[in-house]
Amino acid sequence: MNLRDLVYGLYARRVEGRLDHAQVPKHIGVILDGNRRWAKASGGTAAQGHKAGADKISEFLGWCHETDVRVVTLWMLSTDNFDRPEEELIPLLGIIEDTVRGLAADGRWRVHHVGTLDLLPDRTQSVLKEAEQATAGIDGILVNVAVGYGGRQEIADAVRSLLLEHADKGTSFEELAEIVDVEHISEHLYTRGQPDPDLVIRTSGEQRLSGFMLWQSAHSEYYFCEVFWPAFRKVDFLRALRDYAARHRRYGS
Repeated sequence: MNLRDLVYGLYARRVEGRLDHAQVPKHIGVILDGNRRWAKASGGTAAQGHKAGADKISEFLGWCHETDVRVVTLWMLSTDNFDRPEEELIPLLGIIEDTVRGLAADGRWRVHHVGTLDLLPDRTQSVLKEAEQATAGIDGILVNVAVGYGGRQEIADAVRSLLLEHADKGTSFEELAEIVDVEHISEHLYTRGQPDPDLVIRTSGEQRLSGFMLWQSAHSEYYFCEVFWPAFRKVDFLRALRDYAARHRRYGS
C-alpha cells in the first residue's frame, strides 16, 4: 500500500465514521459511465474497460450493504447502446451475462431485471430470467440490473401494459381517460412496487440522466462524480452519501 492509498483509507474511515445511517438513501440508482474512456486512458480495449466496470459492481454492492441501502439500480446497457458496433456489443453482452450470473451466485442479492427483454439475445434473456428465479427468496439488497433499458421505452411499455390490462377488462377508452392517473402508470413500470430512487449517481463527469429512470427520478437527488466507473472508490461513494445527507429534500413543496 502506497502513501496515497493510506491517506484515502484514513479519509474514507473518517467520512464513514461521521455518516448518519438514518440519512442514507434506501434506493440508489447508478449510471455506470466511463468504462471505455477509462480503458482508453490506460491503453486498454473497450472490452477491458467493460470488464473492469463489471468487476467494480460487487465491491460497490458491498459498500451499499455496509451502509444499509436496500435497493440498487445499475444501468448496465441502454437501448441506445444497441447502435454500437457488433465487435463491441457482443463481448459487452457476454460480460453482462457473466456479471448477472455472479450476482445470483453470490447469495446476498435479489436480482431483478428492468428493461425490454425482447431487445436482447435469447441467451441474455435466459441468464436474466434464471438469476431472478434463483434469487427470488433472498432477503438482501434488491439489485435491479437495467439491461436493454431506456426511460422513454419504459414509460411507453407501462402505458401499453395499462391499455392492454383495461382492454381485457372491457374498459372503454373514454372510461379509462376518466380514471387514469399517475399511480395507474406507476403500477406498470419495470420497478412497480419498489420505492423510487432517493439518489442517482453518475460517474465520468457527465451531468445528464440520458433517459435513466425518467419517471421514478422526479424527486431524486443527483450526484455527478468526475471519476470513471472502474476507478470509483469507496471514498467517492461515501462522499455521495454525505452530500445526499446534507441536502434538504422538499419534494416540490
